[in-house]
Amino acid sequence: MLLPAIIGALFLCTSVSAQKVNTDSLSLISKISADQLKLGKLQNQVDQKTRNKQDASEQAQKSANENAIAATKLSNLPEDKKLARKADNKASDARSDSKNARKQAGQLDKLNQDILELKNKIAVEQAKLNNYIPNAPTTYGMPVKPDSTLH
Repeated sequence: MLLPAIIGALFLCTSVSAQKVNTDSLSLISKISADQLKLGKLQNQVDQKTRNKQDASEQAQKSANENAIAATKLSNLPEDKKLARKADNKASDARSDSKNARKQAGQLDKLNQDILELKNKIAVEQAKLNNYIPNAPTTYGMPVKPDSTLH
């Protein structure tokens, strides 16, 4: 009489445990898919952000050169108000363009950092999924090794 009750309890525990594993693995698969979609979107932005950074850097250099020329002209004729105003405007342009170039560089750096963090998150999630599914595919065709620096 006691043996059937023990077997029944064991079967019930096994069934509940299997359902939890299935739910957890499906949840991980869902997270991985969402993160991979987000990663793709971020990676698609890299080229544009790189171009923005290069364009802003070139404009900053151009403005700095124009500012240097205006300053040189002003130093030759320090009493010329028109040259002083032009030099002041060129200096303002150079400051503004330099600030924009730093901003664009920061945005590209932030994007690359976000991509790296998302790749690491996906790798960690994939490693967890591999615990549930013994022969699960690996991320990017390589074995998954979570980055321990983010913990």
